[in-house]
Amino acid sequence: QNQNTSSSSASIRSNDDAIKIIKFGNNYNMPHVVPSPHRSDTFLSSELDDPDTPSDAQVVSPLKVVLAPPPPKPKHQRTHDDFADDNKKKRKNQNRRKDPTPEPTYYPTFDPTDFPSAAPSTATPRPTPRPTPPERTYELVFSDEFNTPNRRFTDGFDPKWTALEKNDYTNDAQHYYSHENAYTDTNGHLIIKSEAADTEVVGFNDVKYKQERITKHFKSAMLQSWNKFCFTGGIMEAEVAMPGRHNVGGLWPAFWLLGNLARHTYVGSSEHIWPWSSSSVCTDKSKSAQLISACDRVEHYGLHTGVGRGAPEIDVFEVQPGSIKANTGNFLKMSVGQPFMSSSYQVAPGRLPRPGEGWWPAPGQWYDNLTGGVSTSLNIAYYGTYNYFRDDTNPTKQDYWSDAISYNRQLNASHFGKFHKYRIEWEVPEEASKKNNYTKNYGYLRWFLDDEFVLEIKGEGLKATGGEISSEPMYMLLNTAISTQWGFPQCPWNCPCQTYNCRGGYAETCGFSEGFCAMMNKPVEYKVNYIRVYQDKNDPKQKVGCSTPERPTKKFIEAHQEKYMKKGDVQPLKPIQNGGGECSVAANMSQPLPESCGGTTRGKCHVSRHPPICSCLANWTGPYCLNPVAFNDVNWDPDDTLADLGFQGPDLTGFMGVVLAAFTLLVIVVAPIVWHRQKKRRTMNGYSRVPDYELALGK
Repeated sequence: QNQNTSSSSASIRSNDDAIKIIKFGNNYNMPHVVPSPHRSDTFLSSELDDPDTPSDAQVVSPLKVVLAPPPPKPKHQRTHDDFADDNKKKRKNQNRRKDPTPEPTYYPTFDPTDFPSAAPSTATPRPTPRPTPPERTYELVFSDEFNTPNRRFTDGFDPKWTALEKNDYTNDAQHYYSHENAYTDTNGHLIIKSEAADTEVVGFNDVKYKQERITKHFKSAMLQSWNKFCFTGGIMEAEVAMPGRHNVGGLWPAFWLLGNLARHTYVGSSEHIWPWSSSSVCTDKSKSAQLISACDRVEHYGLHTGVGRGAPEIDVFEVQPGSIKANTGNFLKMSVGQPFMSSSYQVAPGRLPRPGEGWWPAPGQWYDNLTGGVSTSLNIAYYGTYNYFRDDTNPTKQDYWSDAISYNRQLNASHFGKFHKYRIEWEVPEEASKKNNYTKNYGYLRWFLDDEFVLEIKGEGLKATGGEISSEPMYMLLNTAISTQWGFPQCPWNCPCQTYNCRGGYAETCGFSEGFCAMMNKPVEYKVNYIRVYQDKNDPKQKVGCSTPERPTKKFIEAHQEKYMKKGDVQPLKPIQNGGGECSVAANMSQPLPESCGGTTRGKCHVSRHPPICSCLANWTGPYCLNPVAFNDVNWDPDDTLADLGFQGPDLTGFMGVVLAAFTLLVIVVAPIVWHRQKKRRTMNGYSRVPDYELALGK
């Protein structure tokens, strides 16, 4: 098992600069819109919350942590010695002398004694009970209900999401991510479609050290909110139906968060960044292995000195279907088998010493302050990754372990194809100060499934390594991967397990789980009903934004843009296109179809243009006016001005201001007159003017 990491341990890996798409599927066809039965097309809000979010989902409170019952004590098998001990106890009780019980007196004592038998007891005053702190409330700061049909997430289409169009070469991926495979259906669901379809790419093989053409035989989709919507602390939940079948392994659906300094699948952006979460500790290892460490004393790119930075990972779920039951096969020592969801916090630096995969940790080998819920088990099959990079010059100092602190939660057939609610609660750590009575808050992470407690990780347990609960602005990711590292069976002895292709011969199909290729005869769909994010607006640590005052990212990303792009990109993200898509018209080309440009409440089709194009009405954007407008209320990191760079303009008050205003007015009035006269001299209806001295000479 391996997680959704950006580690460079895969055998075929390349720089994004070397990726080139040769061909992929069918060309993108302009969507046709069916009016949504869910959405109200007229709304006032144009922020990050979807106006379709129900009124009763605007505010939530934290859920309770309900611990799993302790395991039952094993029944003791009685032996001959146990019966012998029982007989000894019985004889001992029989030989004990029994004193008679004294008879009570016939008459009661009428006169009280002169002295009390004991000092009168003094009632111990009860301590004043501590007031119960008011229940925290979290208000909606982001939502997407996905109710607009045929919405697309191609780069430049949507202000909240970007669907990748690139190869994935992490974790032995067998798929290619296509923006065509992410869209909304007519039932108000986001669809991430996975299918058996070929895509040819050119990549760099870092084992053979050469460019090579490869074919990915599966196509899927990944949605990211990278550098568009990020948040720090709060509650996030989504209602999801898993793709595929519960008992057929091979798919890897995931819903997770990643620090904004790393863009997943753009491996260059995550080297020595993922999944570091050590902001205040400077060690010999972090000085060399953490790109932005607390050891740094020079301020660059707006980053704060002495503050370590990174991109930790919070996996709300990574689901592994399959048919291997608990306490059998790969899960022999675990009480949870397939299908399961793995909820984890991936963080660096990692622990040393550390337990071996498949073994329960010995005392002191793993983290304290972990609490699991009902039907959960510590994930002993995967404890983390050893991270190394080919370009490092001093591997001894620069290589590092990262840890996956995870629990597996048992799932069943109902989680596949039916909707269930997945939730993460994230409390950001806080240093000791007068505000919190000089008590440090280490923060926590809590996971829930259908409001039932799954896992809690307290920040106190991370102190041993110098790690901490994330304080980084983090963005959302949804994807279905197909990887030989996740849910694939052990390679059979007579199978090469080099190429995985459901349309190939035995050598290319023998490595799949039983029933996988039959399942993939038709596309499978990962469905999302909604995603919502809440924050406590009375907590200043909780913020919306990808570059915050405490954890800025903007200038660092701008200075290293090449790490966040693939070859051919001009910039990491395209500007959001507002209208301009070709709209659908009737056969006579004189009238737009009713569904063109999102319908009459979203956009307008200009049939007089050739070709006819869309223009969007208020609150709608994208080339076809299908994407709701969204923006952050607060820009924590605006563009620099001349004043920020130290430039002081002239004082325009007083006499100097009057002179400058008069001069400006003179230029505005005189300049057009002079320009008009110069133009008249140069041409007179196509003829050149004859100079005055030539007229005087009669020429």
